[in-house]
Amino acid sequence: MAMDPKKKTLVQTVGVVVTMGALAWASVPFYDWFCRVTGFGGVTNTAEAGSDVILDKTIKVRFDASIERDMAWEFKPMQREMEVRIGETGLAFYEAYNPTDRPIAGTASYNVAPYDAGGFFTKIDCFCFEEQVLQPGERVTMPVSFYVDPEIVDDRDAKYIKVITLGYTFYETDLPEELASLTTAGE
Repeated sequence: MAMDPKKKTLVQTVGVVVTMGALAWASVPFYDWFCRVTGFGGVTNTAEAGSDVILDKTIKVRFDASIERDMAWEFKPMQREMEVRIGETGLAFYEAYNPTDRPIAGTASYNVAPYDAGGFFTKIDCFCFEEQVLQPGERVTMPVSFYVDPEIVDDRDAKYIKVITLGYTFYETDLPEELASLTTAGE
C-alpha cells in the first residue's frame, strides 16, 4: 500500500515546517547558552566574589553607554576608563536620569569588546542584573563591580588584549504591575 504522492509530499512538507519551527524556537536559548559558556559575542561571566589571584599586569577598561531610540532616559558612564590589575576587583558607576513626568522602567543589555575578552570579564554585581525603575525627574548612580580573570594572560588570543570596553544599552520595559496600576489610577 503505497501512499498517494500528494499526501506524501504534504506530510513531508509539514514535517519540514515543524522541524524548522522547533529549531528556530530552540536556537535562542541555545545561542544564549553558547555565548555564556564561550564568551562569544562579548557575553561576560558572573561570580559571587572577586578573584583570589591578582597579577602585577594591568589592563585598561573603557565604559560606554547608549539607549534604545525611543528610551526617554539620559544614560552615561561616570568615568570613561580605568586601569585595573588583572584579577583586581574594579568598581565603576553609571548615571541614569528620567527627565519625563512619568515613571519609566528599563533593562540594560551589555557586551564586551573585543569579543575574545568576554569570557574573561567577570561581573560580581551589576545594575544590569535587575530591571530599573526611575520616577519622574529621578537621577540615580548605578554601580558595576567586576574583575578580569587572570586566565586571560594564558589564552592564545586574549593575552594580547590591552583595552576592554564594557558597553550597556538601556531599553524601556513595561512598568511592574504595582507601579503601572498606580500610574493609571492617578490619571
